[in-house]
Amino acid sequence: MQWIRNIEEVESRFEALSERLADPSVFSDRKTYQQLAKQHSEIAGVVEKYRAWKEAGREIDATKPLLEEPDPDIVEMAAEELEALQALRERLAEEIRVLLIPVDPADEKGAVLEIRAGTGGNEATLFAHDIYRMYCKYAELKSWKIEVTVRNDSEIRGIKEVIALVTGNRVYSKLKYESGVHRVQRVPKTESQGRIHTSAVTVAVLAQADEVDVEIDDNDLRIDTYCSSGPGGQSVNTTYSAVRITHVPTGLVVTCQDEKSQLKNRKKALQVLRSRLYEIERERQHSEQAEQRRAMVRTGDRSEKIRTYNFPEMRITDHRIGLKVHQLTQVLNGDLDVLIDPLTAAQQAAALAAQAA
Repeated sequence: MQWIRNIEEVESRFEALSERLADPSVFSDRKTYQQLAKQHSEIAGVVEKYRAWKEAGREIDATKPLLEEPDPDIVEMAAEELEALQALRERLAEEIRVLLIPVDPADEKGAVLEIRAGTGGNEATLFAHDIYRMYCKYAELKSWKIEVTVRNDSEIRGIKEVIALVTGNRVYSKLKYESGVHRVQRVPKTESQGRIHTSAVTVAVLAQADEVDVEIDDNDLRIDTYCSSGPGGQSVNTTYSAVRITHVPTGLVVTCQDEKSQLKNRKKALQVLRSRLYEIERERQHSEQAEQRRAMVRTGDRSEKIRTYNFPEMRITDHRIGLKVHQLTQVLNGDLDVLIDPLTAAQQAAALAAQAA
């Protein structure tokens, strides 16, 4: 089986890393030791399961002869033990196959979260506010930190656009399937006749890029400063603290006016720009594996309708995997794992199927 050949290679690598880590010359080189120790710990779990799988196989081989014993009690006990060992071995094999799925290196990163009101006028801005609040509540549950870089409110306390940096443990791994069009069906507060309207909000989630991921040449940047403003153009800061950065080669434009400090706004804007450039490169690499990606759960093109929030029926439908849950209030209050976990499981199942093929 292919997965056995793969795990044998991983075990050989694990043993080689163990030998190097025991080398005094490596131990004295702190940087090299930390790099090797990180690689060692990343594969230790799957190697441990593989060795348990092999041990279960040896126990099965040792138990099978007992089925030929003349004593019926021994045969019965052996049959029960064999059944338990075979079940254990199958479970371990499944866990190993999941652990062998190639890991997205961006999963450990933070994320840039962008939410924009789409079709639906004022109702869309109110829904954008609800969606932003949902992610804020989810971040609280996960002990993540959210820093707003851009926020444009509507006149009715909705949100036209918000861009935020989300940092914490494995943020991108959880939010990467949220990109796309989120549609709402409900009676707007502004509707006097009780008719159900359909509005939409676009969500984009980008992996936060570090400086080592994307190098930006200062000569490629045009940086403008201006006074920050509030809703309707109202001035909220008389100093030139707001920053607009244009990446000349790509034409990408990023603004930040959330902080009173121009330096802090510039730092945040560069982080967003770096993440967008990183996403462009990731999409280029992914396009080279288009056939494989078609078989997997789509990570959410921002033009694709991925989810519908139906208020009359208190139902949320994720159109990518046909999932329907009647927990709309809980989800909008941050209980997003009821949607995210099935998406992750579906992606793993698709990856396993592709692996087997």
